[in-house]
Amino acid sequence: MLIVTDPGSTRHVTATLAALPRIHSVSEVMGPYDIVAEIVAENLTEIPPILSNEIRSIEGIQSTTSLVAFPSDNPQSG
Repeated sequence: MLIVTDPGSTRHVTATLAALPRIHSVSEVMGPYDIVAEIVAENLTEIPPILSNEIRSIEGIQSTTSLVAFPSDNPQSG
């Protein structure tokens, strides 16, 4: 997930995300987005409630962009 935060809110949002059980990793980044977070879920139906109830309600988040990663047969991919 790509996240844009309010000015001065990035560290607070990063710490809040890191405490959530479904967040696998969270990093502050430079560029058009402020944070990249990886959510782990068993299936796609679990994602909307996580976004609505846990992530988008965090104070300081301006916008989010969701990306879905698919398993790869390429041995060089993470």
